[in-house]
Amino acid sequence: MAKIGIVMGSDSDMPVMAKAADVLEQLGIEYDMRIISAHREPDVFFEYAKTAEDKGFKVIIAGAGMAAHLPGMCAAIFPMPVIGIPMHTSSLGGRDSLYSIVQMPSGIPVATVAINGGANAALLAAKILATGDAALLQRLKDYAKDLKGQVQAKDAKLQETGYKKYGKE
Repeated sequence: MAKIGIVMGSDSDMPVMAKAADVLEQLGIEYDMRIISAHREPDVFFEYAKTAEDKGFKVIIAGAGMAAHLPGMCAAIFPMPVIGIPMHTSSLGGRDSLYSIVQMPSGIPVATVAINGGANAALLAAKILATGDAALLQRLKDYAKDLKGQVQAKDAKLQETGYKKYGKE
């Protein structure tokens, strides 16, 4: 089965990146998760990005905050899709991360999800893989059906209890 690389620049990114891993597990997709700093250990980073294809990765999900170079540098080296997750930061609320990831130069695309968008990054990676995997595509359809059911159950509860009692029992 195709693998997805999940890489983050710091363990402070773990809560967001764990959401990506949770979704991939739910969909039955194999992944490899690493903490690698593009700035503090560039030799380790370059080795990771250079060998990702040989390891069977089809997509890399890279999360980073502030200057957020990790996703773009992955995209500069890894020949297949990279999905960047901008991390919320205390100084600029993640806008710094978002702009750093989304404003890549021509020829080095990085798909970018919302700030702290770990689950959506995993879903986008799964959809990329599903273009060649009918079983995975069906699991994604089932996932969407489950989401629909969750919303319908919440609406049914609202209709039954009314907005003043909703969530208070």
